[in-house]
Amino acid sequence: MKGMKEMTGSLAGKVVIITGGANGIGRGIAKAFVEKQAIVCIADKDEKMGEEVVLELEGLSGKAAFYKTDVREEEEILNLVECVVNDFGKINILINNAGVSRFKPLFELTTAEWEDVVFTNLRSVFIGSREAARRMEAGGRIINIASTRATMSEPNSEAYASSKGGIVALTHALAASLQEKGIAVNSISPGWIQTEDYDELREKDHLQHWSNRVGKPEDIAKACLYLADPDNEFINGQDLVIDGGMTRKMIYEE
Repeated sequence: MKGMKEMTGSLAGKVVIITGGANGIGRGIAKAFVEKQAIVCIADKDEKMGEEVVLELEGLSGKAAFYKTDVREEEEILNLVECVVNDFGKINILINNAGVSRFKPLFELTTAEWEDVVFTNLRSVFIGSREAARRMEAGGRIINIASTRATMSEPNSEAYASSKGGIVALTHALAASLQEKGIAVNSISPGWIQTEDYDELREKDHLQHWSNRVGKPEDIAKACLYLADPDNEFINGQDLVIDGGMTRKMIYEE
């Protein structure tokens, strides 16, 4: 790209799409990839925050661009993929991070509300992965952000759990289908990741984790960098749980 610095490193110059990249975990992922000299395409429906992230990342090693996208709408995902290819000529990495949660009593949760969560969290992963993979060459990477709630639940989480469980299953199905193209597909299941007001957490919040702290967006970003590394093609169809050990704890009532 004209005016860009000369780039070195395994992710330098790679074109990365991050859905839901304007806030929270997605924002942390975007920063990590720009620091590795990647070209980061932030897709989010929050235009104000999206433009803010791009400004925040200016001056780092890579490049960031914002694309206003509502992943609930298939046409907007198709347009996103097409625009990125037109602007940068390729797609190397797709990180399906966009998601919403709705925790509501089962008998009050409407079908429309359930569908809204599933369309945002799961349907968008299918559409985005299908369309990005059409444009990817061998060595491409798809990383899907799932959740530990794919395998464990609290009451009133039917919509969210369904969507995240679906992402884990879709991940290994995509890995199988995209084997012939040489595209690796993996998912990450975060546990408790605090995206703001970290200093307001209590000591007991931290100590319930074997790692003795609540997670941060950077923890997920580091895992994305690892899975996106061109040298890590032997990791495929897997779900990487990052939760400070919480899903491995044995808990008994005293």
